[in-house]
Amino acid sequence: MIDLHLHTTASDGTFTPSDLVFQARSVGLSTISITDHDTTAGSDAAVAVAREAGVRLVPGIEISAVAEGRDVHVLGYFIDTASASLRAFLDRQREDRIRRVAEMGERLSALGCPIDVAPILDAAACGKSVGRPQIAAALLAAGYVQTRDEAFDRFLEFRAAAYVPRAGTSPEQVVAIIHDAGGIASLAHPGVNKRDHLIAPLAAAGLDAIEAVHSDHDAATEARYRTLAAELGMLVSGGSDFHGALPHRVSRLGTVTLPLADFAALTDAAARVR
Repeated sequence: MIDLHLHTTASDGTFTPSDLVFQARSVGLSTISITDHDTTAGSDAAVAVAREAGVRLVPGIEISAVAEGRDVHVLGYFIDTASASLRAFLDRQREDRIRRVAEMGERLSALGCPIDVAPILDAAACGKSVGRPQIAAALLAAGYVQTRDEAFDRFLEFRAAAYVPRAGTSPEQVVAIIHDAGGIASLAHPGVNKRDHLIAPLAAAGLDAIEAVHSDHDAATEARYRTLAAELGMLVSGGSDFHGALPHRVSRLGTVTLPLADFAALTDAAARVR
């Protein structure tokens, strides 16, 4: 079984990279990709343990881009995580995440809901990729909201009271960065974002695949994106988007997997890029 969309404590997951590998093996996953947000730390940390566990690890990442003022997530697979251009880009992404956390903290204070952002910024200084999920957790811990979803709806979603835009790197630029690092690029969870008008232009700019298989996609949604991918000459990627023991994530490890034929097509495409 294959799952190409997993998160660890290197970004906003609850399992360490090592723990995630063992959990993946325990549910029968044979091939995985750790796709933490704007960092390859989780993927890099899992290389040795995956080898020892007999689990194939595809080097991966989920990069945050910006289009029309809103986030667009692009998955990168088979990347060279040591690529100098990728490392320089991720350093800039990390700096922008720190800026956003600080500014959202200031906005929350002005709204009468102050939180202590220092631990979040300390985690960023230690290499963790931080952002709105950590702020949502702080709001929940402080008692300002009852659920993570409420934190996003009231304060952190696009145009909400404490939302701070990301400094924009376009999806087209992100696709080019992934290609420069020897990888292939896939648009993450399009059925969640509901911005299908971006897909054809991105395909023209070199986007390789669409994540048709995802925990938040029902059968009809998956079929729609498979059809669109075929029409545009693109491939299909997929995974659970598993974050661990988080109540807002309904997906369970091992329940959403990518068919072998789709993975083989991705592997062939990656070989041609290299």
